[in-house]
Amino acid sequence: MVWPRVNRFVQLLPGSVGSRSTISREIGRHGGHLKYRAVRADDRAWRNAKRPKTFVLAGNLCLQQVVASKLKEDWSPVQIAHWLVLEYPDNKTMRVSHETIYRSLFLQARGVLKKELITHLCRARTMRNPRNATHQGEGRGGIIDAVSTRDRLAEIEDRAIPGHWEGDLIYGSNSTYIATLVERHSRFVKLVKVERKDTDSVVAALIREVHRLPGQLVTSLTRDRGMELVNHKTFTMETDVKVYFCGPRSPCQRGSN
Repeated sequence: MVWPRVNRFVQLLPGSVGSRSTISREIGRHGGHLKYRAVRADDRAWRNAKRPKTFVLAGNLCLQQVVASKLKEDWSPVQIAHWLVLEYPDNKTMRVSHETIYRSLFLQARGVLKKELITHLCRARTMRNPRNATHQGEGRGGIIDAVSTRDRLAEIEDRAIPGHWEGDLIYGSNSTYIATLVERHSRFVKLVKVERKDTDSVVAALIREVHRLPGQLVTSLTRDRGMELVNHKTFTMETDVKVYFCGPRSPCQRGSN
């Protein structure tokens, strides 16, 4: 039997490499535990990966027409994929994943679904981002020339001297907003009432508050990537305070706040 050998094999492996069933199927596909050779299995995997495959919607005109008609009715790709399984339970040729539908829309080189159908999606984006995509190195949220916290001076990182602040925007009920300012060295906190959450209102309120403080006590400000500080260049020009931004999905980089 393969299973006892596979169980023992998984137990001996360092770290997590996958489930026992995954390894068992891999061994079974390549001759079983007596004939399995890793080199031959790897070579076969590379050959299979290079095999040209017909795009599922390009090779099935009926499926292509059904998907297009549902998109025109403002169905989402996820709804279409599930509906096909229910509508054609015994016909596996009438199946397509929602990711394949998205790719056929956003990768026009495939020339399967017309680009105009994108406007029927709930979010009419012009690009499709993979689920595991990251925004590292990008000006996420439309913040142009955002300077990362990685570029802060050492004196900011170790809280050695006062004058370096962190900030955020608090949303309250009835459309009320408060901008927070926390001094990293002393942990002193200031709350700034803001009329609206748009960047002009927030930046103007912060400029007024900074001008009330001694200049030597405000030399830098660290923020997350909220759109309320998209006009950070105006803030820096009016106050001479350098603004640093946390990495995407990393608000803990301004932990005092």
